[in-house]
Amino acid sequence: MNIEKFVSEFADQFDDLDTSAFTPETLFKENDEWSSMTALSVIAMVDDSYAVRLTGDDIRNSKTIQQIYDIVLAKSN
Repeated sequence: MNIEKFVSEFADQFDDLDTSAFTPETLFKENDEWSSMTALSVIAMVDDSYAVRLTGDDIRNSKTIQQIYDIVLAKSN
């Protein structure tokens, strides 16, 4: 698993946003399209792609894509 691929897959959860500028430091909740549905999409993507179960608290306690990535990495080991 690498951060670039994770950022790309994370960005794919946003439908109407130009996500080409997403980086590990992106504050994902500051995007207008962020919603509880997007959070569920991220949780499902992580489960499908990485076999890791993110919780609502994992999402709520994270600000950047890097923080989500770090949680996924920690839970996958």
